[in-house]
Amino acid sequence: MNPYLTLFDIAGYVALLLWGIYLVQTGIQRAFGPRLRMMLGVALGNRISAFFAGLGVTAILQSSTATGLIVAGFAANGLVKLVPALAAMLGANVGTTLIVQVLSFDIARIAPVLVLVGVVMFRRDNATHIRDSGRVLIGLGLLLLALHLLLAELAPYRELPELWTALGALSGHPGLAILLAAVLAWAAHSSVAVLLLIMSFAAQELLPMDSALAMVLGANLGTAINPLLEGSARDDAPARRLPLGNFLNRVVGVLVGLALLHHIHPWMVAFTGDNARAVANFHTIFNLALAAAFLPLLTPYAALLQRWLPSDPSKTDPGRPMYLDSAARALPVVALGNAAREALRMADTLQAMLHHAREALATADRKRIAEARRLDDVLDRLNGAIKTYVANLDQEELTAEDRQRANEILTFITNLEHAGDVLDKNLLNEIGKLNQRGLSFSPEGRRELDEMHGRLETNLRLAASLFVTADPRAARVLAAEEDAFRDLEAKATRAHFERLRSRRIDTTETSALHLDALRDLRRINSHLVAAAAYIVEGRGEPAPGSEPPSSDSTAQSAPE
Repeated sequence: MNPYLTLFDIAGYVALLLWGIYLVQTGIQRAFGPRLRMMLGVALGNRISAFFAGLGVTAILQSSTATGLIVAGFAANGLVKLVPALAAMLGANVGTTLIVQVLSFDIARIAPVLVLVGVVMFRRDNATHIRDSGRVLIGLGLLLLALHLLLAELAPYRELPELWTALGALSGHPGLAILLAAVLAWAAHSSVAVLLLIMSFAAQELLPMDSALAMVLGANLGTAINPLLEGSARDDAPARRLPLGNFLNRVVGVLVGLALLHHIHPWMVAFTGDNARAVANFHTIFNLALAAAFLPLLTPYAALLQRWLPSDPSKTDPGRPMYLDSAARALPVVALGNAAREALRMADTLQAMLHHAREALATADRKRIAEARRLDDVLDRLNGAIKTYVANLDQEELTAEDRQRANEILTFITNLEHAGDVLDKNLLNEIGKLNQRGLSFSPEGRRELDEMHGRLETNLRLAASLFVTADPRAARVLAAEEDAFRDLEAKATRAHFERLRSRRIDTTETSALHLDALRDLRRINSHLVAAAAYIVEGRGEPAPGSEPPSSDSTAQSAPE
């Protein structure tokens, strides 16, 4: 046997194993990711439902890391409290044990069938979800095949003295075994892959059982390192609490497991009689014990993490929702009220964007443009958070009035987001071009744009008031403003052409930018009217103004 060729063979089988796991995870995420994300978001109301949701989603995704990213995203955006988020991570860690348990049995014979069926589904069906399901079956088949080949490759080395000596060095040094497995799990971004390798070596009796069980502890610790490193890179204390809390409970579990390892080792071997099964069972028992120990203590544990990592009021993220309480989703009327309060924050954000754009036009201040662009990112994040929150409400619990209000909220925030896009992608670009080229509008042109900006800010406040009150009188005023704004644009355009004919404009370049700015202000106003039009239409009142503009209009390029 050529040892170098054998080393390459083993490395190839390990790579095939990792690739199979990757195919399964990505296939499931593509096929069922949005529904799993929604299911997880709905279930994160209390620690028990969050625990089982984390377990179920991880068992399907076969990745506690993927589940952790979803939960961490919810926690970072303020959509879920720390206690249920920690419970979901405990469930995710238990969920990884299910796939390890299944793969501890000898089911390699079905690998060719899985690959065959998967390839047929992937190649012969145009439906996306069928192709993604075929991808999952291919990944499972490759995973089982890689395990089978790895075991076969390792079998001849059971009696090799040099290998026994190398692996035997781990025996009696559980700390070294834990460190080695933790590094492997961190590098592979997968505890499942490392555990399957440990099972393979243990099944061939190449790895002493005390070392194998110690490496199980290390793999469980290593899988929590990557989220911790990613969280520590963020300058946001609330976003770091969840990965730190998950890592620390793993550390506690590993320390306790290490202290009891010499008692557990002989019992696990005697209980199972099969080394691979002993590894899988110890992994399951470790995570179940850790969940049972920490679930009742999550409230004081979360309070401790919050004391360690307090929120810094000076670094409050304006894009983080303030009112979207996940616990309120059990009462739709309260949840919709929370969403409406958050929608008004979007209106305030757009108001600030308009003010910065107005000042940038008057003073040529580039900092104003940068601040307005930053606020557009805030607007987009709030829009996404509100949509997710409203979409996750239990539709069966909503009355007809609740559904109407939910649609009003979604229509309102969508149009605010579109108005922000027009402001960011078009109007701010035009102001930026004006400043970069050292140009300026005529005094009359600046006065016209300033007047339209002022009316636009007034109309935004009016639309926000109509969103809250649904008062028909406000709707009539806003409808009149739509016509008045259109007339104002037409009047400004005629005056502009008159100045152009009388040569009171220095350059035709400023002429194009001025006309585009007038058009964009009118488009923003149309979105504001459309944001409120749905409310009065849905409640039997005449719509204020014209039909909502197409969202495609926001994608128009900057003027030439």
